[in-house]
Amino acid sequence: MNSSHGIGMTSQRTRDRLVRRLRAKGIHDPKVLDAIARTPRHLFMDEALSSRAYEDTALPIGFGQTISQPYIVARMTEALIAERIPERVLEIGTGCGYQTAVLAGLVPKVYTVERIASLLEQARRRLRDLGVRNVRYRHGDGTEGWPEYAPYDGILVAAAPEEIPPALLEQLAVGGRLVIPAGPPGGQWLLEVVRTPEGYESRTLGAVSFVPMRGGAEP
Repeated sequence: MNSSHGIGMTSQRTRDRLVRRLRAKGIHDPKVLDAIARTPRHLFMDEALSSRAYEDTALPIGFGQTISQPYIVARMTEALIAERIPERVLEIGTGCGYQTAVLAGLVPKVYTVERIASLLEQARRRLRDLGVRNVRYRHGDGTEGWPEYAPYDGILVAAAPEEIPPALLEQLAVGGRLVIPAGPPGGQWLLEVVRTPEGYESRTLGAVSFVPMRGGAEP
């Protein structure tokens, strides 16, 4: 990925300060921290908010959606690659493309699904401009996954269903790992699910707050 160093709030120094904050909060995988340091978050949001790009907070991106808090992006990514780097990752909820960019800097192939067509097109354009070439994009219903390219070694979900969609469990390869927030608003938990030959094993990674997952697709 090409980097954009810029000046002021968009500088590499500012990104490095964010990385130090993430490390202090418990993110230790050097590959994840390096991916965060290399990804110009300010390019994934409205210019009016770019001065806040390297704060560790979620910010609005329009359409009732947000760009996730960097700590959450790092935490979910770290969980996804904890045992090994997955070859093929399915991302549900492309949003502005920031999490997509972080994943694309770490894994060989990313397949990303977004239900809001305008957001998907914006993300596609940003990632293309950054020189990211290992991502496939789909406009569609994220609850259905993307069966055409299944099974996936990893699945990362950036919106919270009340219960895990069965299609995502079915599209996870044996030995694969699903990282997903789930539960009602105000009672969501980040879950890690590993598919085994016998079924699925899950554990809770902590309380989170995500926009609800919705079915269907919007133009």
